[in-house]
Amino acid sequence: MLVLADYWRSSAAYRVRIALALKGVEHQRVPVDLVAGEQRDGANRARNPQGLVPTLIADGVAMTQSLAIIDWLDTAWPEPALIPRDPGARARVWAQALLIAADIHPLNNLRVLQRLESQFGADQGAKDAWYRHWIDEGLCALEAMAGSGPFLGGDAPDLADVCLVPQLYNARRFAMEVDRWPRLAAADRACAALPAFAAAHPDRVKPS
Repeated sequence: MLVLADYWRSSAAYRVRIALALKGVEHQRVPVDLVAGEQRDGANRARNPQGLVPTLIADGVAMTQSLAIIDWLDTAWPEPALIPRDPGARARVWAQALLIAADIHPLNNLRVLQRLESQFGADQGAKDAWYRHWIDEGLCALEAMAGSGPFLGGDAPDLADVCLVPQLYNARRFAMEVDRWPRLAAADRACAALPAFAAAHPDRVKPS
């Protein structure tokens, strides 16, 4: 049985939950409360030296970084494929996924927002403006990179869609109107209609 250490509202953990659900891989969840600071305690650092989530443990081996975990899952469970085998399609999907996971998300991570407050005195309004700026800049570019649908990569969801859905969830949390990116919003709706995406949604896994 795989073990996933995650936080219900973590974008990176949300990606891994989606991938696990799409592939139908059973796993056990170990919640790590980021707001309470549990990511920095000894138990979490023992499995994830960065003190972050998610961590996926398979046969005693701990894997970190959501895209690395999903790449491992795509190799261990090839169907349905989330990363194309064709070189050109593969490069396109990685570019879209990394735009979110490497360009938007790190700038808006909890520890960055906390640092803006502790080091620069940013209040909640300033932090919210920072958050929305980087989402807006990234999603405008991704809208231009999106295909004709229904998903970002065509007829089936891929790694880019797995990254897109959590990012749009975050955009809505910060009162951003996602319909201004019509192709991204359409891909998000197509994903929401699939049981695997619904099962991984934060509202389905948050503590009661």
